[in-house]
Amino acid sequence: MKFFKIQLHFPDFTVDRKKKVYIETYGCQMNFSDSEIVGSILLENDYLPAADMKSADLILMNTCSIRDNAEQRVRKRLNELHSLKRKNPSLVIGILGCMAERLKEKLLEEEKHIDLIVGPDGYRSLPRLLEQVESGQKAINTLLSADETYADINPVKLSGNGITAFISIMRGCENFCAYCVVPYTRGKERSRNPKSIVDEVELLYEQGFREITLLGQNVNSYSWGENGSSIDFPRLLDQVAGINSNMRIRFATSHPKDLSDDLLNVIANHENICKAIHLPVQSGSSRMLNLMNRGYSREWYVQRIEAIRKYLPECAISTDIIAGFCSETEEDHQETLSLMRWAAFDYAFMFKYSERPNTIAAKKFPDDVPEVLKSRRLDEIIDLQQELSFQSNKNDIGKLFTVLAEGVSKRSDNQLFGRNSQNKVVVFDKEIFKRGDYVVVKIGSCSAATLKGKAIGDE
Repeated sequence: MKFFKIQLHFPDFTVDRKKKVYIETYGCQMNFSDSEIVGSILLENDYLPAADMKSADLILMNTCSIRDNAEQRVRKRLNELHSLKRKNPSLVIGILGCMAERLKEKLLEEEKHIDLIVGPDGYRSLPRLLEQVESGQKAINTLLSADETYADINPVKLSGNGITAFISIMRGCENFCAYCVVPYTRGKERSRNPKSIVDEVELLYEQGFREITLLGQNVNSYSWGENGSSIDFPRLLDQVAGINSNMRIRFATSHPKDLSDDLLNVIANHENICKAIHLPVQSGSSRMLNLMNRGYSREWYVQRIEAIRKYLPECAISTDIIAGFCSETEEDHQETLSLMRWAAFDYAFMFKYSERPNTIAAKKFPDDVPEVLKSRRLDEIIDLQQELSFQSNKNDIGKLFTVLAEGVSKRSDNQLFGRNSQNKVVVFDKEIFKRGDYVVVKIGSCSAATLKGKAIGDE
């Protein structure tokens, strides 16, 4: 899963309000979606955006614990905030999300300048906790919930382009992969009422958004039951895609053990469901997959890739890969490389294993692969994926793709960029087109990361 840092941007308001907030999000798309929920709660409680940290009354950092380097980035940022706190003692600093949930009171002890700790299920309590902080006390809420989905909150959309948006359809995870801290920081799986999801998609379309991504730790596990009827993820996806054919639909993340042919059929039956599936494999070795408690073998994963190719011949497939998990041998590593070559992934997110406290792996398996081996294996994985991504993009030269224009290219004001159905970034000359247009582009060249082409008309 991709990781990033982003500042919270609220809509512009002219009403004079007393407090200003600055929020940074560290981590994956789920954290980004959570920051939108926090944004809505704060807007309803008289907060305005701060242009930067120095002008803020409240600084919130929405954190990730899935890897150690994610937490270290937050720690580094906290050191920077310490000097701001010394200059402005009334500044309130809070930690949200998975790192808050994992470390709880320990964070308050280690980072004396933190005032507020709130886990992923405690965002509704922010107004009350901030009142507690204003009275001179530290405040904390890291209680996990069995039913909180924030379904009734209309999140402030923060993507900045007004075209693409994320929608959380469920929270929590119960897969308990050996290396993963998420089940302990986000709690049990629970799904949102499908009507609230459909309503949110309809509202976003009315507001001008043209692409939404349905989010869940494992979207395939989505399940809602009421009055004797039930709806699973394929049925939900079918409903959402049927709202408007001009609204593109993506989703993340699928778990290989739960990817069904029924779901692939739904994708095939809707042109506006993007033909791109993120299917984390983590390792190409069945032995390693068993140790990781992934719930499938190499053979099962291969069968799922074959099913995708059967139902969705033009589908792009991306993945996650971990190098150097506990006891990984050179043979295990070579099996990962061979699976990558066979699957020809279009792109991948690749990481070295870092032990996370209190996970199954931390309790049962020694972190015994030397760092130098982890680094070498990760380098080989990255180098191979660069070749695969470049070849995948070269295969697209000469093809026509419908691209949803998302904005102006960073390299040139005369070019737009967007993504095709396969989730590949496409750059093309602006000409008469604007953000939000569907543009047919003929691909003329590429790099490993980007397709470049000529617009030949709108869709």
